[in-house]
Amino acid sequence: MPLRKSALLAALICTLAACSPGGFGPSEGSPYAPGAAQGEGVDGLLVGHRLMAAGEYELALKAYYRAAADQGATADVLSAIGSADLKLGRLGQAEQMLRRATEKDGRFVPAWNNLGVVLMEQGKAAEAARVFRIAYGLDSGHSDAIRENLRHALAKSQKPDYDPPQDRPFKLVRRGVGEYLLLTEQ
Repeated sequence: MPLRKSALLAALICTLAACSPGGFGPSEGSPYAPGAAQGEGVDGLLVGHRLMAAGEYELALKAYYRAAADQGATADVLSAIGSADLKLGRLGQAEQMLRRATEKDGRFVPAWNNLGVVLMEQGKAAEAARVFRIAYGLDSGHSDAIRENLRHALAKSQKPDYDPPQDRPFKLVRRGVGEYLLLTEQ
């Protein structure tokens, strides 16, 4: 019988704590989305960022669209949508959203950087280098990632993937009927 009373007492305490102000709701520094316990909507941008970090790009895109409905098409929201599209391999849509983001706010560094990444993925290294220069300048050179992206784009735009006189030459060698072996000179 004493075990049953203590279990009932614990259940009563938990019920009262959940009903009291501040009970089981989020507190300062909580890892959970703010506002959920107070009857407010959860920030779609924050949810989307967390889903992106978890690798849930399709769900993040939906959260970003909710953020766009709540907050409007801000540079931050458009950039987030473009980034999710990039992760989903939708390069044309990503480019369009990121260009819109840079038009909304020409000083928004993440949109410029992510636009450069999309352009690199599309094989547009020269334009990507120009975009990374803008991002690097706006960032005042503080981000190592943007600096590395710029360096990579410049190298890629100055030296195309295949340049026979400078790269190791390739030779095709016949191995039988319709078979060829690709050899490189050492």
